[in-house]
Amino acid sequence: MRKIFIDELILAAKKNKNIILVVNDLGYNVVEPFAKKFPKQFYNVGVAEQNMMGIAAGLAIEGHHVFVYSIGNFPTFRCAEQIRNDIDYHNLPVTIVNVGGGVGYGNLGYSHHSIQDYGLMRLFPNILISSPGDNLEIKACIKYLLKNPQPSYLRLSKTKGLNLHKTIPTVRPGSWTQVVKNKKTSLKKTFLTTGNTLHLAKKIILDKKFKDYSIYSIPLWGMKYKKLQIKLVKNWDKVIVLEDHLEDGGLASWIKESNNKISTLSNISSSSINRNVVGKVGSEEYLLNKFFFKNFGK
Repeated sequence: MRKIFIDELILAAKKNKNIILVVNDLGYNVVEPFAKKFPKQFYNVGVAEQNMMGIAAGLAIEGHHVFVYSIGNFPTFRCAEQIRNDIDYHNLPVTIVNVGGGVGYGNLGYSHHSIQDYGLMRLFPNILISSPGDNLEIKACIKYLLKNPQPSYLRLSKTKGLNLHKTIPTVRPGSWTQVVKNKKTSLKKTFLTTGNTLHLAKKIILDKKFKDYSIYSIPLWGMKYKKLQIKLVKNWDKVIVLEDHLEDGGLASWIKESNNKISTLSNISSSSINRNVVGKVGSEEYLLNKFFFKNFGK
């Protein structure tokens, strides 16, 4: 996904000199193609994340669409105050890019587990969360963000992405995007995913118990779009939300909050990363197998 992000940003920067990429001394072997092609549109601010957000806000005020690129919790928790006061409060066109959502950097331990980021970022009223689930969704999301510059959070998987859609989907904030249509059954049941859990859903429906489930993703969401979820949830008898995030503060919490005043709340369940992952070290595959799949449905 990282390479696709840079490739798409290069194509956009060729047409728009107001696109800026800012990094904090990270992203080597990924960002160099952009830096070489557009040296006047690239800044490495060093290991200074709070300052990086302030610089991004300043550039955005001057009319630039700024992409701030880092990994794990560095562009989120480390500079939460700057995101809140400099970017979200002023409604500036800054896209915060996190590479390694979930446990993508699991080998580096809890400091790099990005499993509470949704909880933080969805608290900001103007932030649009963009969490693509495959290579085609990331192209769709970047296309949307470029066309609609705003405070946004682009959460990318570190692992090599897949093409789970057949074509580049049309994505809209708060809308569910169909990935797999279920077989005809008397009950309408679906998995709802965001980000890296899309490929997990594809694995799960191979189980005969879930063969009659559809799969929908929600690549664009945030505080502004909660009201849309009431109507969408009503279309289903059963919705299982999958996320590579702790349950508290994640997508499932957001969906349930959106529907907490209606009787259909009981048709929503979720499967997220078990909180026991905190403090554990291992590859993404190992951590997901032990703290997601092992606890699936519990």
